[in-house]
Amino acid sequence: MNSFPWLTIFVVLPIASGLLIFFFPHRGNKVIRWYTLYICIVELLLITYAFSYYFQFEDPLIQLAEDYKWIPCFDLYWRLGIDGFSLGPILLTGFITTLATLAAWPITRDSRLFNFLMLAMYSAQIGLFSSQDLLLFFIMWELELLPVYLLLSMWGGKKRLYSSTKFILYTAGGSVFLLMGTLGIALYGSNEPTFNFETSANQSYPVGLEIFFYIGFLIAFAVKSPIIPLHTWLPDTHGEAHYSTCMLLAGILLKMGAYGLIRINMELLPHAHSIFSPWLIIIGVMQIIYAASTSPGQRNLKKRIAYSSVSHMGFIIIGICSISDMGLNGAILQILSHGFIGAALFFLAGTGYDRIRRLYLDEMGGMAPLMPKLFTTFNILSLASLALPGMSGFFAELIVFFGLISGQKYLLMTKILITIVMAVGMILTPIYLLSMLRQMFYGYKLFNAPNSYFFDSGPRELFVSISILLPVISIGIYPDFVFSLSIDRVEAILSNYFYR
Repeated sequence: MNSFPWLTIFVVLPIASGLLIFFFPHRGNKVIRWYTLYICIVELLLITYAFSYYFQFEDPLIQLAEDYKWIPCFDLYWRLGIDGFSLGPILLTGFITTLATLAAWPITRDSRLFNFLMLAMYSAQIGLFSSQDLLLFFIMWELELLPVYLLLSMWGGKKRLYSSTKFILYTAGGSVFLLMGTLGIALYGSNEPTFNFETSANQSYPVGLEIFFYIGFLIAFAVKSPIIPLHTWLPDTHGEAHYSTCMLLAGILLKMGAYGLIRINMELLPHAHSIFSPWLIIIGVMQIIYAASTSPGQRNLKKRIAYSSVSHMGFIIIGICSISDMGLNGAILQILSHGFIGAALFFLAGTGYDRIRRLYLDEMGGMAPLMPKLFTTFNILSLASLALPGMSGFFAELIVFFGLISGQKYLLMTKILITIVMAVGMILTPIYLLSMLRQMFYGYKLFNAPNSYFFDSGPRELFVSISILLPVISIGIYPDFVFSLSIDRVEAILSNYFYR
């Protein structure tokens, strides 16, 4: 039993170190950038070390648990702990945030505040994925909103104020439902409110009340995931945000909603989850088709990639609602796979914009001879996004398919029908991604930019691209590494709550 407070250190270190940035000199951009990068690397190395030496991979129970009285007069606790399911998202957070910090080097305006906000997001995300307390989960969920709002409204594009306002209205509106569900579960059936996940998981509720709680949590997580029709903030936010912010949004922020669906809706409210699953699968299938067919109509490159994200999140919803070991493992693999691929595509779109100062596809063209390195990496990662065999996306979507077909919950004809519609969505994916590559890189050069803009991906950008590409290929070749993290926990969730 390890009594060292590893998880508290992981949550507190980034934001506490970030506060020191405000004592740096105003014009020390280079110092600030290196300092932030060092903090991210140290945090990632500490996480990797602690998980390698102190985490028992074959144990499905909560590990590295911490339980302190936080605010004694209100009986509030600081409860942290991880299992095989939260391990992947925490490592993904450390990896993507470190690379996003490196991607943000061109930003020089108000760099002290910018880098502090990146580190504050880091703390909130690690805190959310390691929370074992509903109130702490809500606090970390809220702590995420302000940094994203400021990053978008201060360093975004021309419509940044519209996009940031839309983002905060949607996500803060969703948070109200999350708070209502949290308080409802805490206050039900006991004289003293308890926010402990473990206590709530063992509590039984009347079916009507469980459905009421489920709907509240579902709305909050549907906004963040995003699930249609609550997705409209996402294309606007991605279209205007700086690409380093887009990396955090696509790589980690969307995964918080999917994580919440499994951690709270599925684990704490299993009866309601069984009732809602068929309807959510229909929404997931609609989402795949709708977003994949809407994407080709987007002129803005980043909005097109954003709609592809919405489409891929549909597979996660289907995996979660298949109520089968294989389906849920596929959803967890898709959470990680899309985290890498989504972050990489937004990074490459941003580096292209840095050179030609254009985001509209009908103004691009002929970029391949001018930027062969960018062309190569963009092509490979686009193929990864359309689930090319040998890439992580292929196995994730394949396992979700198998999970749905092999699950015991649905009738055979229903499963066949859903699978056919999902397959149509997978056919639409290459259409919008390959047409995007054609418009960007092939044909004639449609723009006149000063030649000084034209230098291909530099060492820093190549490093970021290859760093993301390596896990995408590694997981595609050997997905069992990810499954070995989550398989015992998935089995425990399903056997405890669904196979009784």
